[in-house]
Amino acid sequence: MSSLQNALATIQPLIGTEVGISNWITVDQEMIDQFAKTTHDLQWIHIDPERAAAETPFGGTIAHGFLTMSLGSRFAYDCFAPMDGQVMSINYGMNKMRFLNPVRAGARVRGRFTLKDAQPRKGNELLRTNILTVEIDGEDTPALVAEWLGLAIFDS
Repeated sequence: MSSLQNALATIQPLIGTEVGISNWITVDQEMIDQFAKTTHDLQWIHIDPERAAAETPFGGTIAHGFLTMSLGSRFAYDCFAPMDGQVMSINYGMNKMRFLNPVRAGARVRGRFTLKDAQPRKGNELLRTNILTVEIDGEDTPALVAEWLGLAIFDS
């Protein structure tokens, strides 16, 4: 049996179950400012704490939605070790993503992964679809929910 076949036999019974919960990450103002500089998204609701406190309902600055989404890669590192014979993982995209709740500067977030599907693709590729829910510590509504696609590439 190939590495891909072994991985499929291991992962397909997990479809529909939660397969990982990451560590918490604090999204502080420094992280938000660095992301703003990197992406050239300098909107004041992200980088001006005084104005954001005075003019928004958030009580201060909030993280960029795409910053919150990009933390998914870190969450995945916490949750998924390479499978036997896996040589790399590649982001394949999103089918759907919704920003549901802003992440305020100083908040802690973590990712929860639920396996939605796992199918072989061409050659030695396994396409996994996970539902990523980014939780905000102390809040009922998550920051975002996304259907995230990832390719696991196996040795031949």
